[in-house]
Amino acid sequence: MTLAQYAMLLIIGWQTYNIARDGGMSVGEASGQLALIGLLQFVPLFLLTPFTGLAADRFDRRNVARITVAMQLLCAAILALLTHTDAITIPALFAIAVFLGIARAFAGPALSALAPNLVPKAILPNAIALSSIAWQVGMIVGPAIGGYLYIIAPALPYAVAALLFLVCLVALSMIGKVPGPNRVGSQRPVAQIVDGLRYVVHNKMVLGAITLDLFAVFLAGATALFPVYARDILQVGSTGLSQLAAAPAVGAALTALFFSFRPLKTGVGPKMLWAVAIFGFATIGFGLSKSMPLSLALLFVVGAADMFSVYIRQSLIQMHTPDEKRGRVSSVSMLTISASNEFGDFFSGSLAFLFGPVIAVVSGGIGAVVTVALWSRVFPVLRTTRTFDPPDELIDEPDNPERDRNPDNQITQEQTP
Repeated sequence: MTLAQYAMLLIIGWQTYNIARDGGMSVGEASGQLALIGLLQFVPLFLLTPFTGLAADRFDRRNVARITVAMQLLCAAILALLTHTDAITIPALFAIAVFLGIARAFAGPALSALAPNLVPKAILPNAIALSSIAWQVGMIVGPAIGGYLYIIAPALPYAVAALLFLVCLVALSMIGKVPGPNRVGSQRPVAQIVDGLRYVVHNKMVLGAITLDLFAVFLAGATALFPVYARDILQVGSTGLSQLAAAPAVGAALTALFFSFRPLKTGVGPKMLWAVAIFGFATIGFGLSKSMPLSLALLFVVGAADMFSVYIRQSLIQMHTPDEKRGRVSSVSMLTISASNEFGDFFSGSLAFLFGPVIAVVSGGIGAVVTVALWSRVFPVLRTTRTFDPPDELIDEPDNPERDRNPDNQITQEQTP
């Protein structure tokens, strides 16, 4: 599903930018259209997040996921038809972006919270890691696939995305009944939403990991400006766009392959911080590069570092969250991911509109490095966490209110590998 989502998003951005440029807009004005695409995807998720997490904790997560996948399949089919008939327009792309934002808002928490219900507890850490890797690989490899399919035929990425959504829908339909989360029947919906948000705020591990990604990727997201670099800076066209999208995908895929053979076990917190810092430095280099080979090499590093950090962050969040709160915590996590990606696209596009694309990318990379330095001080638990293992009290007493009021006691500051 993630492959299909992000393949579509790249082509939506490419079509929007090209329609704007061919219509007489300047580079800055066309970059502003890319900013609007990001904003239109982010706003639905921002507004719906409290309810999407609650839906994942109150309703059958399988059904929530099936409905949202069907919505995305419909969007892909409409885009394929409009592109094939040369009827695609910027307003149509904007409208589809809104519907995709709504569908993804509900899909993320449901799928993320469903995964831990499908495997025995003994292999839960490995399952979480594999799920995180699959999601991240899809997010980075998807644009590369979309770019190369677009070279063959402009409508092909959407058609393939529709097919992938159909496969996903069939797979979800084959999942049998799974244990549901422990629900607190006496709590009203609003109280349950607040309870989930309170858990995120009070748990320093979860809050630090989530907000690190929020600010680092929000500032340093260069993906939205790939169409600008491909057409007007590196001047490599649609083929170069595919290569720019593929470079981080290769880095992410190789990193995921490495973890599949040698899962990370020690020093997870410090390594996550270093990975995000490297992500920022590589983004700075890409922003300044005028050479296509150098740009590809730096984007390879961006993808590898991003995969490294996401692998650690997602595993920590899932392992340090009780099952009955996973839907709501996952919805908060998905909000920050969307803020760092879609709203980050809006931020990058806006900076490019005001100051130019190079300044937008370079300043974003600098911001990511500064974020790492600040977060290592504000959330010292990120520096001192050594393993993915949750604290004993989280395992033994998942509903202990005293633990929620004293979350700092959850983390063993120095654990033996």
